[in-house]
Amino acid sequence: MSGAAPVAGGVRGGSRPARAARLILSGSLLLLFVAPVIALVTYPSASAYSSALSDPAVRASIGFTLLASGVALGVTLLFGVPLGHLLARRGFRGKGVIESAVALPVVVPHLVAGLALFVVVGPGTPAGSFLARLGVPIFDSLWGVVLVMVYVSAPYTVLASELAFRAVDPKLLEAARSLGASPAVAARTIALPLALRGVVAGGLLSWARSVSEIGGFLILAYTVYPGGGYGGPVTNPLAVLVYAVYEVRLADAVAIAALFVIVAFGLFLLVRLLERWGRLPWRAGELPL
Repeated sequence: MSGAAPVAGGVRGGSRPARAARLILSGSLLLLFVAPVIALVTYPSASAYSSALSDPAVRASIGFTLLASGVALGVTLLFGVPLGHLLARRGFRGKGVIESAVALPVVVPHLVAGLALFVVVGPGTPAGSFLARLGVPIFDSLWGVVLVMVYVSAPYTVLASELAFRAVDPKLLEAARSLGASPAVAARTIALPLALRGVVAGGLLSWARSVSEIGGFLILAYTVYPGGGYGGPVTNPLAVLVYAVYEVRLADAVAIAALFVIVAFGLFLLVRLLERWGRLPWRAGELPL
């Protein structure tokens, strides 16, 4: 009995050197995350922030990027969650190939992704011409931006959903089936609510990946013109605007980038606050982000 106490204490907290090592390693990584953000938002002067906020081009770019990323997130969830469920619950020939194809956009360089999409739906291609006739132009349009966003971000939703659905106890689904529920009803009423935290986590990661994209936009939608579901002024996706302004004046580019970092941080913080206040369908601290 007397020899068990030190072991239990070691399991809970570890030795002082181990705790110090964890603190140093985790603190160093946290510093890497936080220091550039702090430097970014404190670099611009108040007048630089005011100038960026009053610039119609900046407001149009931020508004457009939020619009396009919202549409892309909706598309990603609509198609990605069912695919994640399929990969988690079904075994079939060629599944490994499909899983590899889903993960491929995560490792493909941004410019390569843009080139790949360009040769499929760019101007003069059969698919691009067909979509343009349908009123869904791709090149330099809202739908081109959405397409790039979905391509680079959907894997996060699919993979997170797959992991979340795999974690659902199959016995619960079997019980629902034994009570007369169809597979679709069991998936909607049992599997999806239990996997919701993972789905939300994947959706947030997908949104973050969408707004951080630039390489695909440089190829397929550098400048966005009105039409095809977008009625605003000529604009650029935010990452492209920051890059273009950076080539002219660093201070202005940093101010624009800092504004969007503040907006993004506010959205993530809002999710955390809603979670803590019990306004989301899971308990505080359970969101795996």
